[in-house]
Amino acid sequence: MSDEALRDLINFRLEQAKETLREAEVLLEAEAWRGAINRAYYAMFYGALAALATGQFGSSKHTGVIALFDREYVRPGTLPRSLSRSLHVAFDLRQTHDYGETNAPDEETAGSLVSEARAFILAIDTYLHEQGTV
Repeated sequence: MSDEALRDLINFRLEQAKETLREAEVLLEAEAWRGAINRAYYAMFYGALAALATGQFGSSKHTGVIALFDREYVRPGTLPRSLSRSLHVAFDLRQTHDYGETNAPDEETAGSLVSEARAFILAIDTYLHEQGTV
């Protein structure tokens, strides 16, 4: 992949993360807790994809993306462990509330996750800018 194509991909993924975070915030404001949780997770997921694109890493599975993010950025200490924890929690909550039959999401859970997504995207954005990739 050319440097220009790689930069375009990273920027696309970062913008996708930011847009999805805005969607989560709109859904939170509308008291649509399940949707807010879903979009907060996807905002983090797209942010992780932006970071992974810098090393040209990728996976077709969500669990693969999370594992790669942990292996390439969290374990070496490049990014803080709190980001891994947030991503794992978001994945679990999204699974539970998208596919669980009796688990009703609540305002506190959704609000907390959207807040974690904001911090996650800010950290990824800061990292990408510091690396000069965006």
